[in-house]
Amino acid sequence: MLLRKCLCVMVVLLLPALARAQQWTGQVRGSWVRDGAAAEGDVTLAKPAEICDIVVGAQEESPVQQAAKFLAGDLEKITGQKPAIVAAAREGHAAIVLNTAPDGSHDFSKWNYSFQPGDWEAYQIRTFQNEIMLTGSDARGTAYAAYTLSERLGIDPLYLWTGYVPVKHETLVMKGTDFSAGPPTFRFRGFFHDDEDILPRPFEPSGYPYRLGDVPTEWYAKYFETALRLRMNMVAPYTRVHRRYEVQKMASDWGLFYTSHHYDILLSNPFGIERYDLGEKRNAGKIWDWDTNRQGMMNFWRGGVEENKDLDCVWPVGLRGTDDHSYTFPKRTPADVRLKTFRDVINDQVEMVKSLLPKGKPAYFHFTMYAEMLDQYLKDPAGFALPADVTIVWPDDQDGRIRYLPTDRGKWKHGVYYHLAYLGPVPKQSAHIVTPAMIAQEFKKIVDAQATDYMLVNVSEMREFVMEGRMLAEVCWDAKTALADMPAEARPAEPLANFPSKQAATQPTSNPAGDRYVNWWCNEYFGADAAPLAAEAYHRYYTLLCSYDKQWFGSGQVQSLIDQLQKRFAGQKVASTDQKLVAEMKDRDQKFREAFDVIGQARDHMTRAQQQFFFDHLELPLLIDWRPTQAAIELAGAVDARDDAGAWQACDRAMKPLEQLEVEIARAEHPPFELWYRKTWIRRENADLNVHRPYEQLRAFLSSGGRDKLKEPDNARRPVFPVRKD
Repeated sequence: MLLRKCLCVMVVLLLPALARAQQWTGQVRGSWVRDGAAAEGDVTLAKPAEICDIVVGAQEESPVQQAAKFLAGDLEKITGQKPAIVAAAREGHAAIVLNTAPDGSHDFSKWNYSFQPGDWEAYQIRTFQNEIMLTGSDARGTAYAAYTLSERLGIDPLYLWTGYVPVKHETLVMKGTDFSAGPPTFRFRGFFHDDEDILPRPFEPSGYPYRLGDVPTEWYAKYFETALRLRMNMVAPYTRVHRRYEVQKMASDWGLFYTSHHYDILLSNPFGIERYDLGEKRNAGKIWDWDTNRQGMMNFWRGGVEENKDLDCVWPVGLRGTDDHSYTFPKRTPADVRLKTFRDVINDQVEMVKSLLPKGKPAYFHFTMYAEMLDQYLKDPAGFALPADVTIVWPDDQDGRIRYLPTDRGKWKHGVYYHLAYLGPVPKQSAHIVTPAMIAQEFKKIVDAQATDYMLVNVSEMREFVMEGRMLAEVCWDAKTALADMPAEARPAEPLANFPSKQAATQPTSNPAGDRYVNWWCNEYFGADAAPLAAEAYHRYYTLLCSYDKQWFGSGQVQSLIDQLQKRFAGQKVASTDQKLVAEMKDRDQKFREAFDVIGQARDHMTRAQQQFFFDHLELPLLIDWRPTQAAIELAGAVDARDDAGAWQACDRAMKPLEQLEVEIARAEHPPFELWYRKTWIRRENADLNVHRPYEQLRAFLSSGGRDKLKEPDNARRPVFPVRKD
């Protein structure tokens, strides 16, 4: 009785200090480790030549089994000893017990759990005597308890991207703990690892990824592990690459719902209808036309359901073309006929999935109103008459601003499709541009509109987007706590302008929840001494890169000025450079210098490993614009030089910051990120969408004596770098 009273008192004292993940007010990683001697109620997990067991019953589902494997590996990283995963605890031996309630294998009567069996992904972590009980309301809840424990013992959930190495503890003592996590705010929470990116694979001569090839399974394993450690429960791994069942099965086995892009209807892989002969194999016919080949289209979609019916899936429904374009109706098809077609297609898809799934397996659906589908839906929402069990998913504008949210939710659940990254006319995959303040602002609107059944976010290749990706994961788990100090926002009453955005909009750089997150991030990843200066550096970062086009500002000027110089050296008349633009470039250069002064001060308080991640995540994206801006200032001087000798000297000076950027890029290409910004289709050395473009352009220009610029392949996709023309 005395022990129980002591435990109760300790729990009351500990809870405010432990539930910090979304409060962003104190350290999370390693916060449950006791420094010094164990106190009453603590559990000693490891000491020299002795390590706890991890207890997992054979009846536990595969997500729990996988979480136990990760947990064992995490404890080995911390203590140097790897726990055994066993079916039953040994008397007198410390143990971490993973149990999904109620399973009958333990007596839970002595605990008053904060959840009910069957709650969605809730869990509790409790110490009792020499055991740590990880109990979930379902299998995913139990798994999330293990991932939470790993972080609180010292494992960074983003370690694959940050390179963080946990603090070693030969003797590992966990503080007495009673920690609860209720069901998450967002039911489905997922990362979309866009295949239009640098995932490692061979390349076609055009520079596109070899789309009949494979992305290594090991690469997807990194994404899946990261998602799980952040308590995400859904992934959309690919849409336009070779699809291997083993990859999507791995996601499902580990505890992640498998879903896909808005055009990958019923996970049927329309990209492969001809490329992989899926149309022929599924008896889909030759024409993608609902009126003339309805059964063939149903056969094709049926193939996706048959392939994935044993996995945990969220099924996309709708009607689109076979290669991420809109469905083509015959000319002059009346609006009501189009609407009926959409309605019939979706109803047939829903009924087919329900009829094919194994008995007792729930069917989840989403209708993502991306591209033309939003406009179609908004013309007549009632006319679509979507089945009640289809979640309506509202898109952003590809820059983090939600285009539309429902004012009347009707009988449907609602969700959002969000972008931290996007490949468009100007690449948005080289730097994190969507600010924490923007996320807080927009997700306050989303939560207020109760569009919280589904959230899929495009994170590109993940590395550049870990900061905001983590914030989204935590907002989606507990939005009330994360956004506690955000004022109520008026929901947009009318759709935003059609996307892709014709003009980049400035991102908000500050609000209470966003600032709180940035301050916490800096303390968590760079230490208390560096945190204030690091937070100031991030503020300057988001001010300088306040819209996606700003990262390419200097690149655009270099491109324009080389065009001018080529004309000059060919003897053509060239107008003087716009002095307002020159002043803008010089002002931007000065702001970069001031930012890097703060960055330098922050680095002085960091370890070498922290400095490397700080460079990768914050410094390099700034340098990608600063160095070309410095070069452009010199090239502007070359255009206006009195004689050719002075112009060539200015061109030579312009090359130096671009050469320096080459060295700086190489610094970010350390293991396991070798050649990260080079041999890839959006950043290859001889083409258009890459950070090397100014360097390659000016080098070609100088080496040819001003006759040539960078030569483009005939089939290269040239970006539209924004250039001021006042």
